Amino acid sequence: MLLKSTLKFFFKWTFLAVIIGIISGFTSGLFLYSLELVTDYREINQWIIYFLPFGGLFIGYGYYKFGKRVVEGNNLILEEYSNPRKKIPFRMAPMVLLGTLITHLFGGSAGREGTAIQMSTSIADQFTNLFSLDKEDRKIILICGISAGFASVFGTPLAGAIFAIEVLFFSKINFKIVFPTFLVAFIAYYTVEFLPVKHTHYSIPFIPAISFKMVLWTLLVGIPFGFAAMLFSKSTHWWGNMFAKYITFPPLRPIVGGSVIAFAIILMGTTQFIGLGIPTIVDSFQTQQLGYVFLLKILFTGFTLGAGFKGGEVTPLFFVGATLGSFLSFYIPLPTALLAGMGFVAVFSGATQTPIACTVMGMELFGIESGLFLGIACLISYLFSGRKGIYSTQMIDGVKGKIYNKFKKSTFENL
Repeated sequence: MLLKSTLKFFFKWTFLAVIIGIISGFTSGLFLYSLELVTDYREINQWIIYFLPFGGLFIGYGYYKFGKRVVEGNNLILEEYSNPRKKIPFRMAPMVLLGTLITHLFGGSAGREGTAIQMSTSIADQFTNLFSLDKEDRKIILICGISAGFASVFGTPLAGAIFAIEVLFFSKINFKIVFPTFLVAFIAYYTVEFLPVKHTHYSIPFIPAISFKMVLWTLLVGIPFGFAAMLFSKSTHWWGNMFAKYITFPPLRPIVGGSVIAFAIILMGTTQFIGLGIPTIVDSFQTQQLGYVFLLKILFTGFTLGAGFKGGEVTPLFFVGATLGSFLSFYIPLPTALLAGMGFVAVFSGATQTPIACTVMGMELFGIESGLFLGIACLISYLFSGRKGIYSTQMIDGVKGKIYNKFKKSTFENL
């Protein structure tokens, strides 16, 4: 009886993982290809930034008219996992795809992870009714959607699977989900690999020998990474609250926000702080960055997303972490590339409360030799990043939850 049940589970979830993985891989590939096109067009034709308010109007009115439920984005996915209400609408996928491409085309500062996850998860959730899946199976479907979206957009299948599990319930893993979550991540990843889309490659050419002194510096540097993650999260939430408070009609928010961003870009005379910021991230591994660079990216991204433009937060977090780490190399006796790589994953760890996934991601991107440094930085950043991350509906559990609950009457309560 046990063997029959196990085989049934295996074949069912192999079938579903293959379907979800292939579809997610193709949609992520389409998204990445389209994103590269609009980014290149914007950089060649920078006059288009003047039209960012009009792009904001299109996004704002579109979500106001047709996407009042899906406007919650990743928070809706996390909420549906914790407190299931009804199926995630399929329209989330095309709306977030179009909204993100418009944001990047006209000059907003945003990422891509949120878009890929929302597309893959909203598509995956359609199989709930199609195959008459129960509540427990639907939870696995949602996790598979997150895993496939993350793995395919960043080219990190191991981290994608772990992220999907960790972001939903840190320290409370149901081992039934492990097989489909990892399988769908690898299928989505290899689907993108077959497409004419290339992921960005980063390099840490030198890893110092492990010593007490090096570990001590790594522990120390994790603290500012955690504070940067907290500042990023608070900035995004604060700008969203301010726009909602002072501009009650939602379609007007991205118009006003887009006007301010466009004016700021034109005034500064640089596009360094808009879009994904990949060139600056790559440069951070080779050239020491100035201290204001990561702060301006936090400001531009928080303002962009708070105003109602679309895209993810993760690539801007990579930007913030890499540039902060690169800047700290002026003062910390560790290689610039290593500090940039540590910041790359550590700030992400603190903002999403996923230290394990971020450590694994770093090893996938930079090599396993850097694992100890990355792991320490991710853990410290996670502990020092405050009670809330970028996902307002995420449940904080595990070691951090116990620490913050123990000291909830102290200053931790307001972090």
